[in-house]
Amino acid sequence: MSTSPGKKSIFPYLVVATGIICCFGPCSFALSCAGIYFTPVSESLGVGRGAFALYLTIMLVVTALVLPVLGKLTETKDLRLVLSAGVACIGVPLIAMSFFNAVWQFYVTGAIMGIGLAEMLILTVPTLINRWFRKNVGFYIGLCMAFTGIGGAVFNLVGGYLIGTGPEGWRTGYLVFGVLCLVMALPFTLFGVRSHPQDVGLLPVGAEEVAEAGSTQAAAPKGIPAARAMKTSAFFVLAIFTALVNLGMNFYQYLPSYVSSLQQFPDVVAIAATVASMAMLGQAAGKILIGIINDKISVRGGLFFAMICGLAGLGVLLLFPGVSFVVLAGGFMFGVFYASGTVLTPLMTRTIFGTLEYSSIYSRVAMVGSLCGAFAVTFWGLLVDSIGFQFTFIVMLVIIALLIVLGLLSLAAGRKLVPEMEQS
Repeated sequence: MSTSPGKKSIFPYLVVATGIICCFGPCSFALSCAGIYFTPVSESLGVGRGAFALYLTIMLVVTALVLPVLGKLTETKDLRLVLSAGVACIGVPLIAMSFFNAVWQFYVTGAIMGIGLAEMLILTVPTLINRWFRKNVGFYIGLCMAFTGIGGAVFNLVGGYLIGTGPEGWRTGYLVFGVLCLVMALPFTLFGVRSHPQDVGLLPVGAEEVAEAGSTQAAAPKGIPAARAMKTSAFFVLAIFTALVNLGMNFYQYLPSYVSSLQQFPDVVAIAATVASMAMLGQAAGKILIGIINDKISVRGGLFFAMICGLAGLGVLLLFPGVSFVVLAGGFMFGVFYASGTVLTPLMTRTIFGTLEYSSIYSRVAMVGSLCGAFAVTFWGLLVDSIGFQFTFIVMLVIIALLIVLGLLSLAAGRKLVPEMEQS
């Protein structure tokens, strides 16, 4: 089907809606809401919380390992089938979990959900937005990704209510979440997307404007082939950057524990819970802000913004532990840094390698980050236990400073690839 310059259509915004729904529903059900089930399910099955929560580790490890395969499928197959299969890999296991009576069954479904999570959380949004838009790419990626936090806030409340309906209310919770996952997302993944705008006779939104401005990101995808990209120094530096981002962002899990250890607050439990909520709000805001800065200034601007927020947030948490509103502001700022894991890294990948084989390249970059993230919570827990919170904060500050250096190095190495992109 030939493309029609200037043709207007609602379809690109159905694509954005699909990205939002995939983050709001399936991703939240699989990841953001997992923690509310740890205690009721482990008590019902008569196992320890750690033994039950192992299914989550299995899910995250599988997520990392299948990314290269899914990246290739996302690049070459009909996205309606790939995305719908990803939704099914989350929704069907959630329904099945409502009937389970042994912990090993959760391990099996955790592995299946890991496949769906790899597609839904890591590949879907950047792939869709990069194919369908040539302007405001950062904003739309950030907007979609922000709904993982919004979904977590909404569905944790829903799940908590369902769990409280009876002795085995967790079964109702899993059943409802599984059905909602399928009902919410499948209509969008089946009917709201196409693999490329050319499939429905369209150009990417903004392609004509960008082409007139003389940019390399016009209608046709331009970039470095995956086989070539993975041999460059830019790829290896970006992979290390992504690994450290995923390690650092998971320190968020210990902010409530840090606040709980403080003696300055009579209402320390409430402050600890609130700092976690502020970090979630910061994460949602940060995803949108990083995207806007990428569009209006540069990806370097987004890098500095995210990292400075991380440094500032940790700094005030460490230096002003007795001032409640400062502690909450620190949690919010660290949440902005957290957002860099799902927004900044795909934008940097796009900037460095282009859009030609984006899914294949980003899936491999994200695999390194996801593997690191799968064990990050355990790493930080061991570190806090061995050296305490103050020294752990210093380690985290050093990591963020290192991320600034690595981010700039990867972008500098990417500039050397621009002539190759022009020829693609």
